[in-house]
Formats: sequence, C-alpha cells, structure tokens
Amino acid sequence: MSAELISILVLVVVFVIATTRSINMGALAFAAAFGVGTLVADMKTDDIFKGFPGSLFVVLVGVTFLFAIARANGTTDWLVHLAIRLVGGRIALMPWVMFAITGVLTAIGAVSPAAVAIVAPIAMGFAAKYKISPLLMGVMVVHGAQAGGFSPISIYGTIVNGIVAKEGLPGNEIVLFLASLVVNLLISSVVFVVCGGMKLARHPVAAPALVHAGGGGTADDAEDPITLTAPRIATLVGLAALVVAALVFDLDVGLAAITVAVLLSVVWPETSKQAITQITWPTVLLICGILTYVAVLQTMGTIKWAGDSVAGVGAPLLAALLICYIGAIVSAFASSVGIMGALIPLAVPFLLQGEVSAVGLIAALAVSATVVDVSPFSTNGALVLAGAQDVDRDKFFKQLMVYGGIMVAAAPPLVWLALVVPGIW
Repeated sequence: MSAELISILVLVVVFVIATTRSINMGALAFAAAFGVGTLVADMKTDDIFKGFPGSLFVVLVGVTFLFAIARANGTTDWLVHLAIRLVGGRIALMPWVMFAITGVLTAIGAVSPAAVAIVAPIAMGFAAKYKISPLLMGVMVVHGAQAGGFSPISIYGTIVNGIVAKEGLPGNEIVLFLASLVVNLLISSVVFVVCGGMKLARHPVAAPALVHAGGGGTADDAEDPITLTAPRIATLVGLAALVVAALVFDLDVGLAAITVAVLLSVVWPETSKQAITQITWPTVLLICGILTYVAVLQTMGTIKWAGDSVAGVGAPLLAALLICYIGAIVSAFASSVGIMGALIPLAVPFLLQGEVSAVGLIAALAVSATVVDVSPFSTNGALVLAGAQDVDRDKFFKQLMVYGGIMVAAAPPLVWLALVVPGIW
C-alpha cells in the first residue's frame, strides 16, 4: 500500500474515532500527523511543526478574545440594537444584511477570512439574541464573503486571474465573478428558506424591544444596553481600528485583534478576566490539529498524487469533474486559493487541447473550492464556529460539518453541469 493511500485512510480513521468516541478531532489529528509524518513519510518533527497553522491560531484566539470583551462590556448588545433599528425591527432582513456586508467587503478587496472575522461575531451574537438559526446566520456570512470574493478587484479574483494569465489560458473576469455571485446567492436563498428564514418575517421585533435588553427588567435596565459607556466607546473605536488595519493597511487580522484586546484589557482588566475564559480553546485545538495533518498530506505529496491520478483520466469532461471534486474536498480543509493555484496548472494540458472550456472549468473550480468554506475545518467555518453563542458547540460543529459535506458532494457536479458541460463560455 502506498504512503499516500495510507495517509488518506488514517484521516478516515480519525473522523470515525472522533465521531464514535467523542474525542476532540484535533487531538487525534495531531497524533496522526506525528505517526504518519514520522513512520510513513519519514518527516522530521520540525517539518511536522511547519504545518501548524500559526496565523489561523492567532486569528481564532485574537478575534474570539476581542469579541468576548465586547460581549462582556455590552458593546455587542449595543451593536445588535443599532442593527435592529436600521432594519426597522424586521429581523428577517438581518441574515441578508450580513450577507451583503461581507460580500461588499470581499468585493472591494478584503481577504475572505478577514471579512468573516469582522462580521461573524456580530452576526452570531445577533442570532443568539433573537433565536435565529446559528447555521443560517453563519452560512449567510460565509456565502456572502464568497459571493463577492471573485470580483475583478478582489484578492481571490486577482490571484486566479493572474494564474490564468500566467498559464496562457483564456479567461473572463466577469464570468468568474458572476459565477461565484450567482451560485452563492442561490445557495443562500435555499438555506434561508430551509433554515426558517421565512418564519422570521412573521415575527418582527416590536418597537419597545429596540431599546430594551430583554423581555423584563426595570426602566434603568432597559436603558442600559443603548448607553455608550466609556468601555463601549473604546471597544467601538478598537473595532473600527481593526477594520481599517485589516482592510486598508492589509495587516494580519489576528494580530490586530489581539492587540486591540490587550489595549482594552490594560484599561479594564476585570472585563478581560471574564473574556479570556470565553476563548473557544476546544475549537482552536480541533482546527489547528486537522490543518496540521492536512499540511503533512501536502508535504508528503498526497494532494499532488491525487491530482496526478485525475490528470491521467482519458475523458476530459470526467477529468474536469474530478478536478472540481478535488478542489472542493481539499479546500474544505485547506487554503482555497492554494488549491486553485495547484489545480489550474494541473489542468493546463487538456485545457489547451480545447476539448473543455478553460473559462468554464476555471469558474467551476473557483466556485467548487470556495462554497465549501463553511466547513468547520476551513478558516471561515472555524470563525463562525468560534463566534457562535449560546449553542451546543459539538452539535453546531456537526451541523457545519454536515453542511460542508453537502457542499462538497453537490456543488462540483452542479457547477460542472452549468459551466463546463455546455462549453459556451
């Protein structure tokens, strides 16, 4: 049995054990990375540690720490009340507002995880307060980010269009952008209906609730959530600074978030003590463990081995479908842009033969590799999971995993049928 096949089977075993024995999958994945890396791939320990997603670790810790402080001092309550006022109490509009905000942010140049890191904690807090399905709200945020993710001036769009130009392939920036926009919009519409979004329209928030924290309490209690205290003002300034740092100056969102959190902690240490315990450490362990194992797979050549196997398929249309599937599966655990950067060049030989539309396949691959980013193992899905409030985290993790699995299974053939098979692009 080849080393590549062994590494895939071990990953399957990790999923099975974690599911049946209720063991943190990240811990299992770290053990698997150590075992497969040293015994099968003959990797040194330092090489295994190189796969640890340090940047994502800081993003998860920094963002959850900052927004835990915002929750503790009432800033998120203030933002939720403001949002309710802006939509006139029509809470059914809020998932779409979050979809639009993240879409605009990525369309104008924000990295998808940065946009989700900024919007998701607020969106998930809103979902908890008004009993909106956390899956609905989280999915809307992530799909919104991907809807705008391939505009001609976006990060994803610029990278993919650059790869296409470098490989000498025909490209169409508008088709790429519209394909992602339309697919994510359609998926979000279906999820909105299935997850109870239409029911929200029949239960608008009454006007008094726009200024009250909850159903009861005194007048003073009701007024408190909309009062801008010094800690809340400082937190709002910090959140604005985070947005500017990430979107304007392209600074790391994790380091920027943890810096803002530390500055707030220095002034109000008691709030910080409450917030530090709310960092979702099990989620951090889960995500970092899985991604470390995936990095071992990449280092030992398992991903390339799978891609080369697909490239050897004689039928171009079938090969195109398999490439979309590989993009979806791997991207659910790793970098979407990274996998596109690897698979587009892999497809060059038969794309140049003209038997498959290069524009259609590239658009299909781009969509397949990004609609799965709601998976809890991707950066975006991990941020949604980390930002969820008042939920059974294990149950929500499984919901995201099932939803991500549905996207992995369904998205590639659908976009393949729409964008590759017709061959008109």
